[in-house]
Formats: sequence, structure tokens, C-alpha cells
Amino acid sequence: MNVKMKAVVINEYGDNDVIEYNSVDRPEPDAGEVLVKVHAAGVNPVDWKIRGGLGQRLGMSLPIHLGGEIAGTIETLGEGVSEFQVGDAVYGIIGSGGFAEYALAKAGDIALKPANLGFTEAAAIPLGALTAWQAIFDLAKLSSGQRLLITNSSGGVGSLAVQLAKAGGAHVTAVASAHNEDYVRGLGADDFIDYRTRRFEEVAHDIDVVFDTVGGDTFDRAFPPLRKGGFLVTAVAFPKDEAKAYGVGAARVFCKPDADQLASIRHLVEAGKLKGHVAKVFPLANIKEALALSEEGRTRGKIILQIQG
Repeated sequence: MNVKMKAVVINEYGDNDVIEYNSVDRPEPDAGEVLVKVHAAGVNPVDWKIRGGLGQRLGMSLPIHLGGEIAGTIETLGEGVSEFQVGDAVYGIIGSGGFAEYALAKAGDIALKPANLGFTEAAAIPLGALTAWQAIFDLAKLSSGQRLLITNSSGGVGSLAVQLAKAGGAHVTAVASAHNEDYVRGLGADDFIDYRTRRFEEVAHDIDVVFDTVGGDTFDRAFPPLRKGGFLVTAVAFPKDEAKAYGVGAARVFCKPDADQLASIRHLVEAGKLKGHVAKVFPLANIKEALALSEEGRTRGKIILQIQG
């Protein structure tokens, strides 16, 4: 007899009305996988975008089990998995199925969670920190002593980018609204620009790297602050030929799982150099409310689903 669990599933694309919170069969790990007992899961814009139709464009097949950012404990090891033991506390990002009592993960995609964080706090870290890491270090090659400007520096990704850049020895100019100034300066930002009163491209100059997490008009205005040979990396826009006119490079970051980077991130968290911010916590059954709040786009930090104690 199959063991059942609660999970969030969609059988069609649409608004929150297509969300189902059902009992489904608990999966079993294949070779190289682990079954994670999910204690907490992060809610991200990609979740409601998948619900709304992005899943089809990404080649996902219905029904889709939502959720891609988790923290929990190892329940079962698949064949050949030796890097973990049953009961290990882990965190990371997975392809799908994180909004559930149990989820499958490739052993090479997750890592031991920071020892100084509970599961709720740990679930606020992986996606944002990996996105920021891969953007500013892997793509933009940010190095110690360089100058970085971050749009929406108070957001889930931007706030982690501030901290990662400071840990790497960079000078950070943070762009956000005035009521977030104390918050981002507390994360380590050196300079602050209130985008509501000043256009950042008229204030910042000779920037080595710009990390854009806003897109649209903000992305278009992010090129002038760069020095010649600088680099713009975006998490939301799709660069075309804009960079050539400014003599700079440009790329979009597509976050991917990376256990080694998660381990490095864990060490920074444990050393007190990196922290996430939990905006609000919902029980799994309140998934529609959590997605609606995420879609409003007004929260500072991560929305978390509390799944198991």
C-alpha cells in the first residue's frame, strides 16, 4: 500500500483557483536521489509564474507539483548515495515538488543546512543566495576592491547579493526606497541611492558591475553607471545588443543547483556574514494566500511555508 502525503499540485494553468492541496503518493528516491522530509519551503515568483503558464513554456508536464526551495531532513537514501545519512538536515533547490510533506532531490543538488539556522530561516536562503552568487561571481567575475551597484537591494535576491559582495571585499552601492535604507546599510551597503528621489544612473559612476533584479526601464538605465569594460548581469531581463553601445558586457543569470556553492554559503551563514530575512510564514494548507502575497511583490524578504515541525 502506497504511503500518502500532502502536496500542492496543479492540473491546469491559471490563477490561484487551479491550486490543489491534496493527498498524493509519497515518492521513492531513484539512484542518486534522496527523499527529504520537508520542514519548510520558500515561496518565489517562479512558483506563481509556473502556475500561470510558465510551466508549459519551460516544457514541464501537467500535473505539476509546485515548489523548488526546501529545507528538511533526509528520510531515505537512494542507491549509490554516500554523501548523506538518514536524518541529516539539508537545504537547497529542486526541480519541483517542494510544496509537500516529502520531496525528491538529487544528492548533488543539496547540501547540509547552516547549523545556526532553523529550518524556516534556512529555507529563505538557497535560491536567492545561489542566484546572487552565480550572477556576481560566476558571470560578472566580481572581485575584491571592485564597485558593485545593486538595483532593488532590499529584495530577496538583492539583499543576499549585498552581503555576498561585502564578504568578497567589494564596495556596494545599494538602490532601494528610503524606508529600506537602514535595512540595506545594516547588511553592509557602503552607499545608498533612494530611487524615488534620485535617478541612480545620474548619481553612480565608474561602477565595475551592476546587478539588476528589477528589469524593464531599470534594466535599460543600468548601463550608463558602468565603466568601460564593466559588466551588467540581470536576473529578470533578456540582454540583446544594448551592451555594445556602452562598451560593456551583459548576461542573464539562470539559477542552477550547486552543492559546492551551497556549502560555501553555509560557511558564510555560520560565520555570521550572511543572513536571510523571513517576511511571513504560512502553513502549507494556506498556499493560495502565500502565492497571492508573493504576487503582490511588496514583501521584504522571503515568504515561507511551514510544513513540518
